[in-house]
Amino acid sequence: MTAADEDGGNRDRARYWQHPDLPGVDLLHAHYVRMAFARHTHETFVFAAITEGVEAFHYGSDLVRAGPGQIALVNPDVSHTGHAGVPEGWTYRTLYPDADLIESIAADALSLRGPVGFTAPVVDDAYAAQLVVGVHKAAEQGNALAADTLLRQVTARMLRSHGGRLPGREGQAAGARDADRARALLEERMDSPPTLERLAAELGTSPFALLRAFKRRYGMPPHAWLTDARVRRARALLDAGSAPAEAALAVGFTDQPHLNRHFTRMVGVPPGAYRRGRARTYKTGDDGPA
Repeated sequence: MTAADEDGGNRDRARYWQHPDLPGVDLLHAHYVRMAFARHTHETFVFAAITEGVEAFHYGSDLVRAGPGQIALVNPDVSHTGHAGVPEGWTYRTLYPDADLIESIAADALSLRGPVGFTAPVVDDAYAAQLVVGVHKAAEQGNALAADTLLRQVTARMLRSHGGRLPGREGQAAGARDADRARALLEERMDSPPTLERLAAELGTSPFALLRAFKRRYGMPPHAWLTDARVRRARALLDAGSAPAEAALAVGFTDQPHLNRHFTRMVGVPPGAYRRGRARTYKTGDDGPA
């Protein structure tokens, strides 16, 4: 599964997949030079172990960098980007464990119950990075026992050093309530959303007040959040068996190329490659990044 440019040295290569015996965890092994991830979020956590080069990414309002021996950590629903931090790009192995899995590990290993997360977007821990790489290699070899064990070890290690229980999200201010209501309306009308002016009028506020509140609440303006939400819903449809063209129309994109463009800039691979990687078991010898 390859997304490639013609010149070998600057070729972007990526494989996004799921091992059938590791439920709740997606895997991405990629080398990117020209890729620039649009601002987006994940419903899952992100553990990205950099093995070569440097990735630069906006995490909230901060621009941070991660290199070899470091792990980029992103909590669910936190907006971020991603691009090459050096001319030669970056190579990484990424895990996307869902929140329920991380919470179960936190409760089992550390007696932490309820929502947990990480406090730093980049962790400088070469051993933890090796554990993330080890999860990938064990899964590639069909050794789900080892992959599951290493995943639990690295999660517990990072929670001890750079994580813990998350504070409750404050949502009492009028602006936050308006942002939450706007999000709900956009989710309901994903295939035919209102303009910002109409959305604000429906909520009894002004367009600029709603825009400020939404960006403060979700880290991006409503139109960018809607694109992110459409890609999320398209992923769910692809997982359920829909073809990319069907998913594109169902979530409000004008056509499949429109979905392809946004999907690739948020997931890292095109929707067809994502669907194939999630649908089959890894076989030793499958192509992956060099």
